[in-house]
Amino acid sequence: MTALSAYDRLEAAGLWRPSEDAQRRDVIVSVGEATLTITDLNDRALAHWSIPAVARANPGQVPAIYHPDGDPGETLELPADEDEMIAAIEKLRVAIDKSRPRPGRLRLIMLISITLATLALGVFWLPSALLDHTVTVVPSVKRSEIGETLLTRIRRVAGAPCSEAQGQAALARLSARLPAPAGPARLVVLRDGIGQAAHLPGEIILLNKSLFEDYEEPDVVAGHIVAEHLRAEISDPLRDLLESAGTVQTIRLLTTGALSDGALDAYAETLLTTPPAPLADETLLAGFKAWSVRATPYAYARDITGETTLGLIEADPFATTAPDALISDAD
Repeated sequence: MTALSAYDRLEAAGLWRPSEDAQRRDVIVSVGEATLTITDLNDRALAHWSIPAVARANPGQVPAIYHPDGDPGETLELPADEDEMIAAIEKLRVAIDKSRPRPGRLRLIMLISITLATLALGVFWLPSALLDHTVTVVPSVKRSEIGETLLTRIRRVAGAPCSEAQGQAALARLSARLPAPAGPARLVVLRDGIGQAAHLPGEIILLNKSLFEDYEEPDVVAGHIVAEHLRAEISDPLRDLLESAGTVQTIRLLTTGALSDGALDAYAETLLTTPPAPLADETLLAGFKAWSVRATPYAYARDITGETTLGLIEADPFATTAPDALISDAD
């Protein structure tokens, strides 16, 4: 040890006694290789103390009294004028004590590390993993049930949806012409409360009545339906709901098959007040091509000047050809 090499020639005078009832003797103390060597005045060795096993009986006081750890009867007394030897022994004891393994500290560090790792998993990994699992295992029937429950709550704000028989038949034919990947979606036309369009779990697409009343071409509402299909592919509507509701509601759905009324009401309000997620022109154009819908009417409906939707207009996949009809004039 570096600390030992600094004191390997240090000597001091002191008083030593081999046992509690023995007479104290004048001795010479020297620092050896990890030991204190105690000799008499004739240089005869009387004792060798291992420095790691040296204990001090009166810390901070003088004369300094030392003894082997576990044997307070044998003592070595160093007077105040041997302060260099006292300082050396103290320094060596501190250095050796720091180098000793500390199983308790290691266990504490391991416990803290495990606790922090568990908390990190709980905070960062578990909610995401739980959400992924829940979205995967919830069946389509339950998704439809959740969507219908949300629609019931939305009706309180947006009013009753269109229920006229001929209108419902026309919507069914439009939905069949523009099916979602899992099959035709249910199209619901609302009088108010929604910006343009939104989607719910269970393949339910909400549409504002203005998309039918304010535009002569069905390509406008068709474009919004295609956009909602694309958003549902990018972000699962049930995932959007559960992310808004939180981990507790996710666990509740997974374990009981139901969400609280408060969570559904809160999400319904969020859905009606939050603008839909923007879609890149490339994504929209791919969707228009896949569903055979003209992009230009949708683009001008979003911006009557066409300045902000110029990319959709210029790259319209049906700019020069007409796709299959969306619905009949009567519908």
